[in-house]
Amino acid sequence: MIQKIDITQEAEALKVLRLQYQSYRIEAEMIGFDQLPPLKETSADLQQSRETFYGYYEQNELSGVISFKHDQGVIDIHRLMVHPSHFRKGIANKLLCELEMNEKDVKSLVVSTGSKNLPAIDLYIKFGFEVIAEKEITQGLRLTFFKKELF
Repeated sequence: MIQKIDITQEAEALKVLRLQYQSYRIEAEMIGFDQLPPLKETSADLQQSRETFYGYYEQNELSGVISFKHDQGVIDIHRLMVHPSHFRKGIANKLLCELEMNEKDVKSLVVSTGSKNLPAIDLYIKFGFEVIAEKEITQGLRLTFFKKELF
């Protein structure tokens, strides 16, 4: 089940933060860069992010989260994370589908991920995103940027 998360509530922000740490630790290991910004955030950072958060719940357990900002027809996905014990269950795909189907007045979706995060890259390409750029953010961290036009 997918539900909107009120990230301004401390208890909800803490649940998301726990999942975020677990998920992004895996990505950090995968891409060989342990200084990912999501691993340094606090619950207060999440509460003040001004992002919209949706959670995927399996048996009342928060198993996946997507967050984004919607501005002038463009949805900028800031986080897409799945608890490691729920990898390969299609949760990320379900969250992307929910976002695409239920947000109104959307012309395009944009997202980025670590260039060595092959599972995420495969997901975005299978979901219809196209690579639009690749950029070294800092030494050791290279990101791939994607865009999906909706018609």
